[in-house]
This record gives sequence, C-alpha cells and structure tokens, in this order.
Amino acid sequence: MSDLRLTPGRSTLAGVGALVGWLALALQLVLSIQLALGNARSAGWGVFMYFGYFTVLTNLLVAVVLSAAWTRSTAAFWQLWRRPGVTTGVAASITVVGLVYFFVLRHIWAPQGLLWLADVLLHYVMPLLFLLWWWLAVPARGLRWRNLPWWWAYPLGYLVYAMARGAIWGVYPYPFVDVATLGLGRVAVNAAGILAGYSAIALLLVAVGRVKPRP
Repeated sequence: MSDLRLTPGRSTLAGVGALVGWLALALQLVLSIQLALGNARSAGWGVFMYFGYFTVLTNLLVAVVLSAAWTRSTAAFWQLWRRPGVTTGVAASITVVGLVYFFVLRHIWAPQGLLWLADVLLHYVMPLLFLLWWWLAVPARGLRWRNLPWWWAYPLGYLVYAMARGAIWGVYPYPFVDVATLGLGRVAVNAAGILAGYSAIALLLVAVGRVKPRP
C-alpha cells in the first residue's frame, strides 16, 4: 500500500492534531504525577500509573502517526507510521478509546479543571480529529479483511501488559479488567466483548476505506 500523499491543508491538520495530542499527553502526565504526590506516592508512581492506561498509550500512537504525517522526513521510522495499514489500525484503537469511555467509563468520575480538559482532549477531541484526518488523508482502498489479525496484536498485547501489572503491583487501569474484584472469568468475557467491538470497528474502517473518495 502506498504512503500518504498529503496536500498542504491535510499536512496542516496533521500538524495541529499532533500538537494538540502531545500537549494533552504532557498535561495528563503532569496531572498524574501531581495526583500521585497528593496521595503520598512518588512521582515515579505517577509515571507508572500514566503508562498503564490504554487511553494514554493509544493517544501516544495517534500523536506519532500525526507527527509522521506532518514531517517531511524520509526516514524509515516515519515512513512506517504513514502506511495506511498502520494508520487504520491506530484509527480503530482510538475509536475504541472514545466509545468505551463514553459508554462505560465517563459515569464513574467527574473530573474538574485541568483534569476535565485532559479528559476531553484525550477521549473526545483526539479520536474525532484523528478520524477526520484518516478520512481526508489516508488512501485506504488497498486495505483487506486479512489485516485484522495483525491489528489484534496491539489490544491483545495491552491486555497482557495490564494483567501483568495488576498481578505484580495490584493495580488495574480499568474496572472491567480488575481480576481481583471480578475474577478471571468475568474479565475474560469483558475482554472478549471489547475485542469483538474493536474488530467490528476495524472491519467497518476497511469497508469505508474501499468506498471513500481518493485523498
């Protein structure tokens, strides 16, 4: 599949999105450290908790992809992140971030101030902005259904990572993967449901990619 061919307007959108994404991630990191210190924990604990969230890790991927789209570098690292198969996998993941937060997680807390700002940017603004950029800029006609198993690697890898953190340190990032509270069987059912939703979103993006106008 060919790399992105960006017009100046689409490149600018990618640059703006990358800037917003990195700023939101930086804000969330500062807030995570502050929350840890406020709870008599170390700054290192705040960083540890920060990197435990699928939201943060996926927004990092989004920021890297948008940065790759904005930069003119021909380095292999940046070219990798411009590939339609990679950008579409990231699009599916950030869509899951927004949908799971809206339907499952937003009811369990009420952030205020800068916490609210970081929450909105990471869970709503960045998913919508990235999907808009994907629609405008990614030549997705060459995507195939067989891409799906490759895209599974990220959410499944994250699940293993989250379970390992919970087993070792006793902290789970989300209530629906809390083995200590729900038990392994229930967590497995929850994970299967989210993976099924992720798969449906990814396949929808493949279908949409085949009919959307050429960028």
